[in-house]
Amino acid sequence: MTESKSLKKITGSLLVYWGLASMGLALIGGIFGSTLPIFYQDYLGLGARWISLVSLLYALWNAVNDPLFGFITDNTRSRLGRRIPYLRFTAPFLALTFFLVWMVPESASDFAVFLWMLLSMLLYDTSFTIIGLVHSALLPELSEYEDDRGALQGVSAFASLIGFALGFIIPQLFRPKGDEPGSLLTMRLALLAVGIIGAALIFLLSYKVKERPALSRNDEKVTFKEFISFTFSSRSALIVIAANFMRILVQTIMMGAVFYLADYLVRINGMILMLFFFIPMVAGIGTAGVIRKKVGVLAAQQLYLAIGAVGLFSMLFMPVSLLPLSVLITGFGMGGPEALTYVLLSQTIDEDELRSGRRREGAFFGTNALLTKPAQSLGIAIPPLILEQTGFITREANGGRIFFDQPAAALMGIRIYTGLIPALAYLLAILILVFYPIRGAYKQKLEQQVMDRHTAKENT
Repeated sequence: MTESKSLKKITGSLLVYWGLASMGLALIGGIFGSTLPIFYQDYLGLGARWISLVSLLYALWNAVNDPLFGFITDNTRSRLGRRIPYLRFTAPFLALTFFLVWMVPESASDFAVFLWMLLSMLLYDTSFTIIGLVHSALLPELSEYEDDRGALQGVSAFASLIGFALGFIIPQLFRPKGDEPGSLLTMRLALLAVGIIGAALIFLLSYKVKERPALSRNDEKVTFKEFISFTFSSRSALIVIAANFMRILVQTIMMGAVFYLADYLVRINGMILMLFFFIPMVAGIGTAGVIRKKVGVLAAQQLYLAIGAVGLFSMLFMPVSLLPLSVLITGFGMGGPEALTYVLLSQTIDEDELRSGRRREGAFFGTNALLTKPAQSLGIAIPPLILEQTGFITREANGGRIFFDQPAAALMGIRIYTGLIPALAYLLAILILVFYPIRGAYKQKLEQQVMDRHTAKENT
């Protein structure tokens, strides 16, 4: 096969801009997720029933907007391409809507604050979803090479970890600690700066990344019926998405579990234990490319999931003094899939192109988000249910002070939801991936056919 000039390897400069955009998106998303509840409930005094209603309406929109915009972007035809216009022109709106979330008047009534919270969140999430979707959808289009896709996703995963970490740290530096005058304004100005910087990094990528319009120029537009039919009939994609559901469930549980382990079992500062989790995750991301080249992306994914499962299972019986070791092993196992999952999903998009005759990255990344977002809700719901059933004593029930002398059942409950349940989810993900069909001779044939197809399109 003769490669066209456009089938080139990804350059190092693009990797830098790709990573910066990933960090900007994660920084904004991390601050939104970590700061929104305390801002509206604690600082503004909005009642729990109002916040619960906002959360419900937000969840409904958040579930449908990914496939909706996936469908829209797949059918977009413009001079700039299918993705870049949304990346470039939505970035300023992301900064604006992110800032609006925090600009609710402090003297407003509860109903007014509720409306402000709801509308600003829906506008923000629309911008965030569009950018996150097109950023992900660009990955499989930019290169057919597995090494390139792995490099892009590895850089994105590493940069996103940094962005999320800053998303926890920055609000801690600027949020009001008392009732000092002007403190809320300081926080708002800091978040304005974050929104502008994060959006600017995304905006910059839109000028550095080049779409390949030849790949979809002659594709017929997909009807919504075809969108649903082709996407949900892809066995390969549904297998990857089902395994990814388990990965996101574990990720959601573990992000909050670290602080329960630190406070009630290990009895150390939560940020210290977080380092035992964060640093191995970086190592897992960093080694994913090497392991993938040795054993293939599917086997590498299963290997990292198995390592994570070992670390998680060990939390069930590990002595308290050695629990940081369990967290370390778990973090390493969780790191690899951050850099590998979308490489697997990209393979299913290539397979779909041969089935449907169209490039439909938006459809698959949108469906992935639709089907995996419930994992986040489930991951948030499981811990309190288990702790309540095992007699866990909250700070609120103890006069606002931490209660260290928890019942033995409650301590075991922490081990069960931080160890046993996530471990079983990882093992189920490994089992699901056993049925993934894109491997061996079929994978090689698929890659060759896609490469030949793209070469012909680029040279036409």
